[in-house]
Amino acid sequence: MHPPLTLHRHPMCAEIIEEFQKCHAEHPYGKFFGSCTELKIKLDRCFRQEKAVKRKINFEESKKLKETLQAYRKETAEQS
Repeated sequence: MHPPLTLHRHPMCAEIIEEFQKCHAEHPYGKFFGSCTELKIKLDRCFRQEKAVKRKINFEESKKLKETLQAYRKETAEQS
């Protein structure tokens, strides 16, 4: 099962999504028998890579936010 295949949600995988959707359109019955399996595997790999990149970015942002929050708490504690 894959997430909704919208291009704006997955900009890194847009090309593969288009190929996958085209494959499904060209093989309406073959898609059930493995005609698009290679593209599905590529798509899954791309989603994993995209998720790893997003996870790393979110981690870095949360790290910065924690540092900012700790500095703010220290500053307010010193003023009290």
